[in-house]
Amino acid sequence: MISAPVLAPDAAALRRPVLARTLWLCAGVVVLLVLAVLSVSFGARAVSLDDILAALGGQSDTIGQAAVVKRLPRTVLALLVGAALALAGATMQAVTRNPIAEPGILGISNGASFAVVLGIAFFGLSNPYGQMAFAIAGAAAAAVFVYAVGSLGRGGATPLKLALAGAATSAAFASLISAVMLPRVDLLQTFQSWQIGGVGGAEWPRIAITAPVLTVGALLCFVTARGMNSLALGDDMATGLGEHVARTRAVSALGSVILAGAATAIAGPIGFVGLIVPHLCRLLVGTDHRWLLPFSALAGAALLTASDIVGRVISPSSDEIQVGIITAIIGAPFFIWIVRRQRVREL
Repeated sequence: MISAPVLAPDAAALRRPVLARTLWLCAGVVVLLVLAVLSVSFGARAVSLDDILAALGGQSDTIGQAAVVKRLPRTVLALLVGAALALAGATMQAVTRNPIAEPGILGISNGASFAVVLGIAFFGLSNPYGQMAFAIAGAAAAAVFVYAVGSLGRGGATPLKLALAGAATSAAFASLISAVMLPRVDLLQTFQSWQIGGVGGAEWPRIAITAPVLTVGALLCFVTARGMNSLALGDDMATGLGEHVARTRAVSALGSVILAGAATAIAGPIGFVGLIVPHLCRLLVGTDHRWLLPFSALAGAALLTASDIVGRVISPSSDEIQVGIITAIIGAPFFIWIVRRQRVREL
């Protein structure tokens, strides 16, 4: 079984100088700004800094400026989705005390995907509001189901049982999605592109709809950051410290479900961002969730934006590599490394 104290904030971590953390956050902001500029610069046609500045000023007269205008929503969407997935992953790891928890591994992303597929196939769902509502409902149902299954048996919802329940649930949802979509040839090609996970189809109206929902989810996670520190110590210890365990866990879980569901609705199920980012951020800013959550959001936005850039650089044509493929290539070895490291600690 994976030990819970790995995610607990020790005294040294909580005393880590504020200045060092602030400097890391500032460095993260600078890196994110550079990546945003690179994101609107690279593609099938390279553009100059003058084109970028002109496009930001509202001009789209030249081919380069038009390319920048087209890439801007894609860049913004990568930033939003990356931040949302990383924040959701960090929150899920705190709520479940499971170092390998994240929307994809726990089956939440596929639960959201299955709900959207049902809405499209049987209800003709095309409204973005409806798709987002279905995705969040599906994510919530998957989260409740996985937690319920993982709680069965002796010891309750242990990290190992949650991971196994999530993997089985994710596989089941993937099979159900295929069963629903295969007879629908008219929708199959569009859905296959969405199922891979990407930000290439970004549009300002959909971003405007999604951003407020993601903001609500993020706020729910941030307001429970102090409580997450207590949860990491165990429910009994958290209760002894005066924390309302059930309320903190419920609010945190709701925030992470909203983030995962909304991100999946607009960009498809993108995996491993919520797994990779929190672990790397703990190495930089420690385990205090008051710092870990905002830094995870920042680093997640940077990771997804960088992955999108890499996909366009490798294949700058119309057949560019989707960002979901890049994150899977990075995340799969990282997942194996985490599992092996935890097993060694238990020996």
